[in-house]
Amino acid sequence: MIQDVKIKKITRHCDDRGFFSEIIKLGEETFTEVKQTSFTHTYPGVIKAFHWHNKQYDIWFPTSGNMQVVLHDLREDSPTYQETQTICAGEDNPTLILIPPKVAHGYRVLGNKPATLFYHTSEVYDPDNPDEERIAYDDPKIGFDWDTKNR
Repeated sequence: MIQDVKIKKITRHCDDRGFFSEIIKLGEETFTEVKQTSFTHTYPGVIKAFHWHNKQYDIWFPTSGNMQVVLHDLREDSPTYQETQTICAGEDNPTLILIPPKVAHGYRVLGNKPATLFYHTSEVYDPDNPDEERIAYDDPKIGFDWDTKNR
């Protein structure tokens, strides 16, 4: 597991009306101040990767569909420098993921239905000076194989 990445399994409180879940909560290790919330809808099989931030924390919560989230530590002073972590998250595994600055992140939609993702950020997006760097999804320095491994 990459240092400073925090994962929270989301508990569903179910009854005959449906369910209720707490997602972000002050005092939990997955909490950081949220200045913006965004939402994305991605089609099956699409890969959106990789990008990273210099100061921004991301808090990801996939709400429908399923995705393979891939993280790669770019922090040279981190004990997990150049390590890669994979997390399957979404409707089949409700999970919140706190992604610290300088950890590259991206995802691939799994299955045959779209995936939706709420992402909360510690900074407001500034289109004139974005805190966002990009790395190709197939960058050899990361060397992640996005293919499903049939077993």
